[in-house]
Amino acid sequence: MDSLASGVRAGGVREIARAISAIENSPIGAPDLLDALGAPTTPAHVIGVTGAPGVGKSTMTSALVRAYRMRGSKVAVIAVDPSSPFSGGALLGDRIRMQEHSGDAGVYIRSMASRGHLGGLAAAIGPVLRVCEVAGFDVVILETVGVGQSEVEVAAAADTTLVLVAPGMGDGIQAAKAGILEIGDIFIVNKADRDGAATTARELRHMIALGERLPQEWEPPVHLTVASTGEGVDEVVAATDRHRGWLVETGNLTRRRELRAREEILDTASALTRARLLEDRPAVDAWAVEVAAGRRTAFEAARDLVAD
Repeated sequence: MDSLASGVRAGGVREIARAISAIENSPIGAPDLLDALGAPTTPAHVIGVTGAPGVGKSTMTSALVRAYRMRGSKVAVIAVDPSSPFSGGALLGDRIRMQEHSGDAGVYIRSMASRGHLGGLAAAIGPVLRVCEVAGFDVVILETVGVGQSEVEVAAAADTTLVLVAPGMGDGIQAAKAGILEIGDIFIVNKADRDGAATTARELRHMIALGERLPQEWEPPVHLTVASTGEGVDEVVAATDRHRGWLVETGNLTRRRELRAREEILDTASALTRARLLEDRPAVDAWAVEVAAGRRTAFEAARDLVAD
């Protein structure tokens, strides 16, 4: 583990890949590896990219990578794909769309399977972010799976959340329905060369203006882009810079990261508890028989199992 951690700190691509695989395959996040890695010297700017399927998340992510690389930033992309029903692995659809960066040593792209985890992200995303930060990436982009109604989890994992919508998809209503107005730091109307883009942007600005917000709070801007051509992407990058500056100035960056750490602690504690309970598999199976036969409720069995 010490050798692997040293390779990650040196930015070795193979070591980074092996470390992330170890975390994905461990139900409790490969604790020995995380201990060996230690804390990052300089935290990365974590940017979440989310939205319903078909709005151009992968194309936007690729355009953001291009823009940040032009500034000399090292960029890691964690693209969470749907899981294969056969192998449980990622289907790699997002990664295929970013082939232009495959030969760039300053870019690392990794597809991760959601493995049935709700919220548009993979369960192991917290420790994976630690690996990317220790490896020295300046920017980490999290692209969610794009499930439409369960995209809010990315807000807890990212410093800045970009919410993409597209004209002609009913996204004005979907934005309110899915609750993304509460999680978005920057809203992007992508595919703005289509009819209705200006109307969609106007609807979003109107709904944002209706929300209750203190004078010192961040007001999410709305940008129009055509990610496939790069139009408007520089303005989005500038907006992410402004948002990060606001986070630092107001202390919200520290608060967001403390919240992220809190959730990671609770998730890890839950995984450890589950692993400990499953060590006595016969007892769990015996309780399952009782519950299936209707002699006990699942709550009673769980309470007694934890008490034991």
